[in-house]
Parts: sequence; structure tokens; C-alpha cells
Amino acid sequence: MTVTIKEVKTRRQLSNFIHYPEKLYKGSQYWVPPLISDEYTTLNPKKNAAFDFCEARYWLAYDESGEIVGRVAGIINKKSNEIWKQKRVRFGWLDFINDESVLSALLSEVENWAKSFGLNEIVGPFGFTDMDKEGLLVKGFDKLCPFTTLYNYDYYEPLLLKLGYSKCAEWDQKYIPIPDKIERLDRMSDIVSERYGLRILQAKNTKELVRNHGMDLFHMYNDTFAPLYEFTPLTDKQIKAYISSYETILDVDFVCVAVDKDNKIVGFAICVPSLARAVQKAKGRLMPFGIFHILKALRKNDTIEALMIGIHPDYQGKGVFVPMFKYLHKGMQKRGIKALITNPQLEDNVRIQNMFNQYEHSNYMVRRCYSKPIA
Repeated sequence: MTVTIKEVKTRRQLSNFIHYPEKLYKGSQYWVPPLISDEYTTLNPKKNAAFDFCEARYWLAYDESGEIVGRVAGIINKKSNEIWKQKRVRFGWLDFINDESVLSALLSEVENWAKSFGLNEIVGPFGFTDMDKEGLLVKGFDKLCPFTTLYNYDYYEPLLLKLGYSKCAEWDQKYIPIPDKIERLDRMSDIVSERYGLRILQAKNTKELVRNHGMDLFHMYNDTFAPLYEFTPLTDKQIKAYISSYETILDVDFVCVAVDKDNKIVGFAICVPSLARAVQKAKGRLMPFGIFHILKALRKNDTIEALMIGIHPDYQGKGVFVPMFKYLHKGMQKRGIKALITNPQLEDNVRIQNMFNQYEHSNYMVRRCYSKPIA
């Protein structure tokens, strides 16, 4: 196939870039569209605070007839390169038809752009920060994709490997049925809480919780996730934007914050009712009627998804998650929740893996990122 690559420069091209997956995944019962409004915000340098330390370009691939057959974003996270002492360009927003020439043309464009900055390695799929969707789906194609993660067809990985890319990181997601009772939960929770002087913050609503503890929670998030692969700490400007974005969908029954005797946050878990089916029905659009599907899913649901879970480094491996899970379990029982889908967990993050392995679970999805030297 003869492939033509064009950089996204106009508003119409950006619209085509954002909406292209709707065509590619038409008829898929497992793909969940992103919220269109969020895509416009994330990709806009004037609205995304990550552009304070990131460069980005977007490209579309066209076939001989002028039809769009693929897309990709190239991102240079200068802060990440500085922290990890590397010269990498990221690729993200990668979608394409089952054709090696399309993928090759798209990624070559990212590589050529990166060369002008003196970079020597390409890695992805990644977003601007860890709050964006990342990781190519390699297992779990027959499952509904959580609305905060990527979905792609099964031909993506073989074509990447064929082009010389190799795995550099892997995450898994677990499906945890919620039991009616966990016999050892109360006993172990009391022991851990008494030993370390822990308590769970109580709040009337999420606005109160976010207003009083939102910034501290994200600062602890930065400390907790700092050692993890490719992590880039969030700035206060980014944190405020994320708090504003997520505040409307958070629920005190599914948000848990643990503090020590000095009221210092030592652990948190942020979960939300699964919005995957609702966002599918809304086709990624909040207006005019999509918001009603989402509000209904927030009120009535039997599955929740973990967005973020973190334990302060000083308290890791000490059982802090036990009283936290006790609190969440109470909320899940109250709301009729039958299952929890975890957020992606790095395969070599042993402590977080062991934490979830204590509970009955099954593997839900596996994701990988890939890298390649730039010639």
C-alpha cells in the first residue's frame, strides 16, 4: 500500500485524529471510546499543563484513495528524560489498520521528528504522563476494556515486533470477585491500625475530602510512584486540573484515605463505578444525552474500577492496605458491588502484586510497552 503521512495542523485534522478510532473499532463490543471532550483538552497545548515540559506532534496516515488508515502522536517528555537520564521520544494515540506499511510509516514519522531533538530511542504506547492511558493490550481482547485504559486489536503487537520493537515493561489487571465476608479482615485490620496508629479519613462527600486532602494525596502519589518505570511527578498545576476533572465522578464509598497519628497520608485508594458500558452508550459524548448514561452508571452498578492505589514507601509491606480494604469492602457491600477491576500493575512491582494476590482473583488484561533504538 502507498501511504501518505500528514501532520495534524488544522482543527479539522485534529477532529479527524480524535474521531478516527470510531471508524476503526466500529462494531467492536469490547472497545470503549474516550470522552471526546477529554481528548480535545489533553491534546491542546493551551489546556494541558503537561505541555509546560512536553513537546508533541500528531500525524494521520492516508491510503491511495485519501481514506484515513492510521494515526499516531509523538511526545517528548523532557522532565522524564531528565529524571531517567535518557533520550526518548514516546509514541501514543496509536491506531491503524492491519497493514505493516501503515504502522511503519507512522512510527518512522515519529522517529524522524525525534532525530531533530537528538533523541536516540522510541518507546510506547505512552501518554504525556502516567495519568494518561498507556500500555498496548496483549491479553484480554475478549473482555470489556475499562474506560481508563487502552483497547486495541490483536494484530498490533505482532506488527510492532516485526518492525524491531521489543518489550520494555508489562502491566497486568486483575478481576477480584467481592466476597460477602472476609473472615480475617476485621482482626487483621484492628492489629495493623493499632500497631501504626492508623485511621481512615471520614468525609460527608467527595468535595470535602478533595478540598481538605486532594493536594496532599497527589503529593504522596508523587512520592509513592517515583521509583516506577518512566514515572514523571505531577506539578501542582496538573494536580489541580486532575482534581477538577475527577471530583465529579468520585464517591466517598469508594475513595479511601489512610492517615497516621500525625494526620500524614500513608495510603489511598481511589475507585469509581465502572463507566465502560455507559461511555459506550454515550459514544464518548457527554452532550446532549451521554451524561445521563454516565450519571446512571455512577448511581447503579455492580462493578468498580481502581483508578489509583498507593502506599507510602515508609509503610509498604506493613499491611496498611488491610484497613483500607475493610473500608472499601463496607462501601462495596452497601452499594451491591460484586467485582473490582484493578488498575494496571507493573509485573515487577512485587509489593503491589502480593497485596492483591491475597484475594481470590483472575487475570483480566495484560499490557506492554515497547522500545526500539532510533537508527
